[in-house]
Amino acid sequence: MKLRVLVIVMFAMFSLPVAVHAQTSDADDVKLIFDEALRNGKSYEWLRYLTTQIGPRLSGSAGAAEAVNWAKTEMQNIADTVWLQPVMVPHWIRGSEEDAYIKGSNKKRNVAVNVCALGGSVGTGSGGITAKVIEVKSIEELSQLGSHRIKGNIVFFNRPMDVTQPRTFDAYMGAVDQRAMGPSAAARHGAVGVIVRSMGLNAEDYPHTGALRYEPDAPKIPAIAISTRHADLLSQSLKEDNGLQFYFETHCEMLSDVQSYNVIAELKGSEYPEQIIVVGGHLDSWDLGDGAHDDGAGCVQSMEVLRIYRGLGLSPKHTVRVVLFMNEENGLNGGREYALQAEQRKEQHIAAIEADEGGFTPRGFSMTASPEFRNKVIGWKPALEPYGLTDFSREGGGADIGPLSKFNIPLIGYMPDSQRYFDYHHTKEDTFDKISKRELDMGAGCMAALIGLIDKHGVN
Repeated sequence: MKLRVLVIVMFAMFSLPVAVHAQTSDADDVKLIFDEALRNGKSYEWLRYLTTQIGPRLSGSAGAAEAVNWAKTEMQNIADTVWLQPVMVPHWIRGSEEDAYIKGSNKKRNVAVNVCALGGSVGTGSGGITAKVIEVKSIEELSQLGSHRIKGNIVFFNRPMDVTQPRTFDAYMGAVDQRAMGPSAAARHGAVGVIVRSMGLNAEDYPHTGALRYEPDAPKIPAIAISTRHADLLSQSLKEDNGLQFYFETHCEMLSDVQSYNVIAELKGSEYPEQIIVVGGHLDSWDLGDGAHDDGAGCVQSMEVLRIYRGLGLSPKHTVRVVLFMNEENGLNGGREYALQAEQRKEQHIAAIEADEGGFTPRGFSMTASPEFRNKVIGWKPALEPYGLTDFSREGGGADIGPLSKFNIPLIGYMPDSQRYFDYHHTKEDTFDKISKRELDMGAGCMAALIGLIDKHGVN
């Protein structure tokens, strides 16, 4: 009889979901999660399929639609509930390949250069644009030159990212205003087109795309990015021949908005099901590469959080919700729609984590949060440090979760090493072969571990 009772008790223990943190230390909890991520992780194979079988996923494209269906199907195997949240997104297409060259005034042969249209740009059409080039380093310098110098010319924004910045995202933020706001600023002064130095740190032959933002008070003029190596060539050529001209031809256009979806999946909390911890990345990507680091990695790492819970038979106290946002790259409509729907449904979010800095070696987490929550996370540092998570000092969360700031909750960004990120960011080089399985699995473990600690200790 005693043996029969023992068997029944053991069966019950292993048949019911296990409480996540019952009578265990933080270090033990974190180790359990990382062991599962590193032994049985699915992030790498998920990403292989997403990038090599589906490929580019720009909002409104067939690839984006296929990715939505794939993500929904995969997460039905690891979540309690999966659903699609409709969101209207822009539908911009690049069209046929861009063409560009430098035309010297001394009748020498044209010099071809590598360019790509900026996301959202209007096209030149089949005739292209030919004009003299005015090089500037900033929007302020453009304004100082004024319309009498700019009108009828192509403006060339050529301020490099600052290579002395130890954190490459700081270098990016110090230069990206040229790409985002430069075209409208130049158009106000009568420019006919814009060339922007690519947002890369190295001398590269391939250009980096990215979104521009047309302002309503300025004409829409065509804008392209030029590779960093060819930006240097153009700058040197202008010094040697101030009469040279530049030709470029693009065939991009903005079509009507289309309906797409955020893909949402969750594990319902066992004690506080109404309290939601969000983790996610953006499912869309630019069209030049396969979106492996930006942001396929963040998406599959977020999915892996749920798989880890399932794999370990763990039941979170709070609801853990994965959101794969649509349209981060050229609109942020997915993030805004999610926050709007959460507000309208009066959902109670307690924290949000986003992964959108690539699939590299873990370094820490940035956060926009109260001093009390930051100190709480720092208190978990002994359990997290063995896995490379040492930096919790930076501000920031993520673009897609930014609209959730209205709920006054901690917004957290997974922060891997950034040194190689801008070798690939928004380029044709952002492909699956640039991904390390080990680094990808470590990142998934990091996110799952932090969620586990928040679930155990709360945010207050």
